[in-house]
Amino acid sequence: MSRIITVALVGAGNRGKNIYAKYTKLFPEKIKIVAVADIDPEKVKEVKEDYGIDEEQCFTSAEELLEKDRLADMIFLCTMDRQHYAPAINALKKGYHLLLEKPVSPDPDECRVIEKLAIKLERHVLVCHVLRYAPIYQEIKKVLATGCLGRIISIDAKENIGYYHFAHSFVRGNWRNSSESSPMILQKCCHDMDLFLWMTERHCKSVSSFGSLSHFTRANAPVGSSERCLDCSVKQSCPYDAEQIYIKSAKAGIGSGVTEWVKMFVQDPDESKVYDALRNGPYGRCVYRCDNNVADHQVVNILMEDDITISFCTSAFTDSMGRQTHIMGTKGDLLANTDSMQIKVTLFGSDTQVIDVNEMCLDLSGHGGGDRKLIEDVIRVIGNKTDGYSGLTEITKSVESHYMAIAAENSRISNGSVIEIESF
Repeated sequence: MSRIITVALVGAGNRGKNIYAKYTKLFPEKIKIVAVADIDPEKVKEVKEDYGIDEEQCFTSAEELLEKDRLADMIFLCTMDRQHYAPAINALKKGYHLLLEKPVSPDPDECRVIEKLAIKLERHVLVCHVLRYAPIYQEIKKVLATGCLGRIISIDAKENIGYYHFAHSFVRGNWRNSSESSPMILQKCCHDMDLFLWMTERHCKSVSSFGSLSHFTRANAPVGSSERCLDCSVKQSCPYDAEQIYIKSAKAGIGSGVTEWVKMFVQDPDESKVYDALRNGPYGRCVYRCDNNVADHQVVNILMEDDITISFCTSAFTDSMGRQTHIMGTKGDLLANTDSMQIKVTLFGSDTQVIDVNEMCLDLSGHGGGDRKLIEDVIRVIGNKTDGYSGLTEITKSVESHYMAIAAENSRISNGSVIEIESF
């Protein structure tokens, strides 16, 4: 039996603790969490107890953990966007491989330095671009590989963020302010930029972008509204009412048995704890009275090599959360929808063929099945060092998406100017 891969979890938030660490439990003979670091002692305690970690392997910060000699084969680095760079550099120098939450960094120079150091030190850095692993995108890739669509000419794609998801993450939550985290187009949509690169197998030449923060501002606060939802006299007519979203709604409410969303701000949530958090914490604030500054809708025009054109739209103002992709080739086109998990392929002059991903996979949870597949890839890359496989989302393959997204944001704030990626 091969040696178990050991992991230090740095950042025990939702993605680190509830997703990546959780999936290691499916492969107990191959990978194991042996250390944890987080600024929240309650999260450290939970991980310690859940994974049987020794007390001396528990730390209050990435810096404290990295002061020690190397404790594991790799680090799952799942801190906030602007907290990746220094721990990543120190971890690579200490001899760790990395599973690095996206975005790598909102600073393109920091992205470049991490990539170059990983190459120099021969360390694996897998970026959490989980959608490459999702079965629906794997099937799209297979269709494209056959060449049946001919030469790809255009792609029309959109990401529906979902009104309550946007309010949660980009108005009230951790990614509301780009000076503290990163622009919305990078944090949320570097996935999409990465998919365009992967599906076309072409580099990006230039981008332009338009968008703004149009709705979630004080100027749009309803008459009679309050600083907090629980005190608001007009909450019944507001779709962003925190009580409705986190307590009562079927999509995100704990009263409906949904805990995914409230777990992001309440440990071991029950209704009483959630109400207390809404009275006192950031997730109970009026969406029109937060310190948010990221765009709530944005379009990006992309020119790839070989004159492939891509139009991409993302918006807060949708009921559902999902992606739609229309790939247009010289011999046919393809339509994919992550809501239905179906792919429709039509070769010109022929009947439409439907690929139903629901019938192919028993478990499509976690980014459509991508989260689990990412951990499987980690095991393959770190556990099989002799087969030459570097990973589907190795940083050398994933970082160009960041340059595209950062360039798009720069274009947006400069009134849609065209930015050449090479010069950028």
